[in-house]
Amino acid sequence: MARKLSKSTIDRFRRRLDDEQVRLESIIDEFERQREASRLAESSSEHNADPDNADGGSLAFEMEMDLSVEQNAKELLDKVRHARDRMEKDLYGTCEVTGKPIPVTRLKALPYATTVVEAADRV
Repeated sequence: MARKLSKSTIDRFRRRLDDEQVRLESIIDEFERQREASRLAESSSEHNADPDNADGGSLAFEMEMDLSVEQNAKELLDKVRHARDRMEKDLYGTCEVTGKPIPVTRLKALPYATTVVEAADRV
């Protein structure tokens, strides 16, 4: 049987997950605001992602990078929400794959971790 994390430990990780959720939602909201602002902006060479023009090529690359960062933030947000859900179900700190306890050191590094390191590639 997996060991249970103490209430104070769970509370500490809950606060970290809540803070991370707020941070990630803020990042995603900012990208959405920027994307909407660029849609509303007048067409100009500044906003033209034409790869045949040097500025446009740089802008296209920057837009791709922003989309990558936004996608990463969304994926991390899903993991944070999943970890919070496991917390509500009293499953937080227990590996989804093996049922073994997730070491606190791993949870300190990745509070949204739901597997032990050895099982991380099986999810």
